[in-house]
Amino acid sequence: MASDNFVDYVKIYCRSGNGGAGSRHMRREKYIPKGGPDGGDGGRGGHIILRGNENTWTLLHLKYQKHIKAKHGEPGRGNLMTGAEGDDIILDVPVGTLARDAETNEVLFEISENGQEHILMKGGRGGRGNHHFKTSTNQAPEYAQPGEEGSESWCILELKVLADVGLVGFPNAGKSTLLSVVSAAKPAIANYPFTTLRPNLGMVDYRGNQSFVMADIPGIIEGAHTGKGLGLRFLRHIERNATLLFLIPADSNDIAKEYAILLKELEQYNPELLDKKRVLAISKSDMLDEELIAEIEPDLPDIPHLFISSVAESNISELKDLLWKTLQV
Repeated sequence: MASDNFVDYVKIYCRSGNGGAGSRHMRREKYIPKGGPDGGDGGRGGHIILRGNENTWTLLHLKYQKHIKAKHGEPGRGNLMTGAEGDDIILDVPVGTLARDAETNEVLFEISENGQEHILMKGGRGGRGNHHFKTSTNQAPEYAQPGEEGSESWCILELKVLADVGLVGFPNAGKSTLLSVVSAAKPAIANYPFTTLRPNLGMVDYRGNQSFVMADIPGIIEGAHTGKGLGLRFLRHIERNATLLFLIPADSNDIAKEYAILLKELEQYNPELLDKKRVLAISKSDMLDEELIAEIEPDLPDIPHLFISSVAESNISELKDLLWKTLQV
């Protein structure tokens, strides 16, 4: 099975810090009997911040850290001294992490660049000290603002895998086998659906010491855009692939129909996915002879295609050439 070290979904409870209360202090010094108000402002409560880190590839470090609470701001003091701000909590996450409100499922933001920071939960503002409330008719106000409360809620963090080529196909189409042949990745391979439960990334070596990243992602099924099977977990990863490699086995009853179903699932999840470059590979083609290939070819979709066999390693070099050419367009 897939390694538990790759975690692409976590639900965490976040609470930012409360703001510190403003001070109601009055200035009292020798020879200055009516010094007036000099209460300082309270400090801001700590934020909870997400920061993109290109050296982080998984949300594993947050899997067991379910409750994240920032520090409160300190109250203001006399002599117009502002209270210290509560320490912010900065959570490093992989580039491609999406933050959602767990209750409404609203997308809050996405971390799309290394070093990019977004506030997930804002700390409460510090209250104003009593010196702000001095007026011509009230020279010695004895009140100040309390600090603003922080925010709290459950949040969902989802990771979208970034790869040059994303493998699209039904379960058991041969995606993991292909990845194991073209790269050093060793995904779990077995003759039953959903062997792949988490994305596997492989670095594909190409000519002239060049390379590109291929992602083997959990297989799609009809109705995936509604959440059937592993649908939504699969589909969000596809959004960050530059080129989509559709993999359909040669023993399929209707290759064109399977391709149309896959394409429809992508469109219903996110119509923008149809703008991505597409390549079709007919896998397990070692079971076909030249006559059968010639018979199948006229009915294939009008996109670049190849007949391949991962087991026999047939046309694998040609597939790499086609993918590299597509990526350069």
